[in-house]
Amino acid sequence: MDYQYPTSLDWSTEETVDAIHFFHCIELAYEKGINRLDLLNAYRRFKEIVPSKSEEKQIGNEFEQVSGYSIYRVTKRMKDADESIQKIKM
Repeated sequence: MDYQYPTSLDWSTEETVDAIHFFHCIELAYEKGINRLDLLNAYRRFKEIVPSKSEEKQIGNEFEQVSGYSIYRVTKRMKDADESIQKIKM
């Protein structure tokens, strides 16, 4: 990983750590796969930090530009997946 995660100066240290954890979960979905519930919990926490859909989209675009990984595609697959699906893999 040779890039920086998008963050906000308005976020507390705890919020920054939690957002970075969510970005890491997105990476795992592409690289190895991730437990659906772990991803769901990380996404819920991320939405507490970034409740605005437009801000989520902006951060998602920034993250995709530097990493090549799409927050939108991963979270869409997570939301669309049947509850019996245990692992999200891109």
